[in-house]
Amino acid sequence: MRVMLSILFIFSTSLAFHGTSYAEDEGTHYQSTVVDSHIDTFMHTLDETTWLPETDIGEETPFDFDIPKGQEGGLDVPYLAAYTPGYYENTPRSISETLAKINGIYWTEANNPDDLSITPSYEDIEQAVQDEKIAAVPTIEGGYSMEEDNAIELLHQYDDLGVKALGFTWNYSNALGEGADRVYGDPDETPSEGGLTELGTEVAEEMNDLGMMIDVSHMARTTFWDVIEVSEDPVIASHSGVNALHDHQRNLTDEQLEALADNGGVVGIVFYPAFLTDESEGYVEDVVDHIDHAVDVMGMEHVALGSDFDGAPMPEDLQDASELYKITDELENRDYSEEDIEKILGENHLRVLEEVEQNEEDADKGVTVTPSLEMGEELADNTPILQADIEGEALNESDFRIIVDGIDHEPDFDEETGTLSLELDEPLKERFHAVTFEAETGDGETERETKIFYVDTSVDNMKTLVEHFEAEGAFENDEVVRSLNLHLTAVGQFEDQEESEKIVQHTEGLQDLLDYQHENDLISETAYSVLSNDADVLKDKWQ
Repeated sequence: MRVMLSILFIFSTSLAFHGTSYAEDEGTHYQSTVVDSHIDTFMHTLDETTWLPETDIGEETPFDFDIPKGQEGGLDVPYLAAYTPGYYENTPRSISETLAKINGIYWTEANNPDDLSITPSYEDIEQAVQDEKIAAVPTIEGGYSMEEDNAIELLHQYDDLGVKALGFTWNYSNALGEGADRVYGDPDETPSEGGLTELGTEVAEEMNDLGMMIDVSHMARTTFWDVIEVSEDPVIASHSGVNALHDHQRNLTDEQLEALADNGGVVGIVFYPAFLTDESEGYVEDVVDHIDHAVDVMGMEHVALGSDFDGAPMPEDLQDASELYKITDELENRDYSEEDIEKILGENHLRVLEEVEQNEEDADKGVTVTPSLEMGEELADNTPILQADIEGEALNESDFRIIVDGIDHEPDFDEETGTLSLELDEPLKERFHAVTFEAETGDGETERETKIFYVDTSVDNMKTLVEHFEAEGAFENDEVVRSLNLHLTAVGQFEDQEESEKIVQHTEGLQDLLDYQHENDLISETAYSVLSNDADVLKDKWQ
């Protein structure tokens, strides 16, 4: 294992982001670059049924973090998590939810271009801070979207989308490794054993190559130790406490803290009182107690902040991001120097990000790829034709690729028009998807573009799915198929007439039919899950 040296750095600009109500001489907190390595706000900003963006955090919200609160609290660099607890044996839905939350971050950037930028690199963060914008860093909490057949390609797609850190597990175990609860997410919570899987090892090594940070929070301790052994780059614990002060499976032992420091990594101290104290309530001083202990064990260069805003209850005197300055006040009360406070507030996190990052020259590769769809675009058909325009000379057409949700497809290329295209053989079963268009020159230079898109839910799309599931043998008999198609035809007639009340009524009848078929083992689990989910979306769409 390569031990990374702790390299201290200071932004080339000395001006950290300020909320508009703060002057430049407000003290250490507002002069520092403040990083929070775990914020769960995008658990709450999406419509519960469609997963489309619903709440703009550019305005005041009830959430722990939004742009106004971040500005008021001097938060420069929030790591915004795309969290999913996973859908057991339903990887496509885990992919869809993960992409929905990443899409929500892009939607937020589009709505607030003067206040927030997605920053997939150290250089981008530096520029955003200089421009007095919040520098949003997308991360993923829970690698439940990743399985043997899609993990590496999907990881590359996440990297394309600006994701800088991946937590392999939430509390449930998965194909990458064992989670903190040491059980799988099935209804029986089947016990798991072992640490990092063979696939998890492959993903960890690929993340090192890509310049993505491995997040060990929520891992079982067996998995943690395997990651420390495998990773040649520094890793992070984005939101954890110290076990010596409060015994909890989500906290790190002193041995783990020492190993994390030896690895060159950093721990973001969580604010969640249940991880910090035996008492029913927590306070800022409890957070700083954990900082104190981590500093004693690890050294000043390896301790940082990882609040878990919007993912857990907060201390009584630190309810949201607007009150982050209270951490700095308490550090000053305990005689931390200004230099050390700046490290804890942000420099330590950014050192790791810079060390892990793979700097590629932004050279002209001789080929450009222009997808026909925009980020987050809605498509009407669940068997869409996905296209991009390719421009360049001496192109190696045999190596052109289109990747959908981590699965590689062989596309068609029209040399005359320069159009790279793919018509999917099977209907897409979930709502959110990622597509990557990749082109290569004869010299081996590769260019790729990745977009997230959303498939609308309609009666026609549901009929296509029924036909697909019938071909797969998902229904017990022809009567099951006939009943579903009859209900869908009735809903479709009212959809054409835009009679919302009758659409909702008949969609509820469709849901009752699906429930009956499921309870009587007339429909497969996958078909029931997909069609039932679509019925909910269709009902919500017209309600």
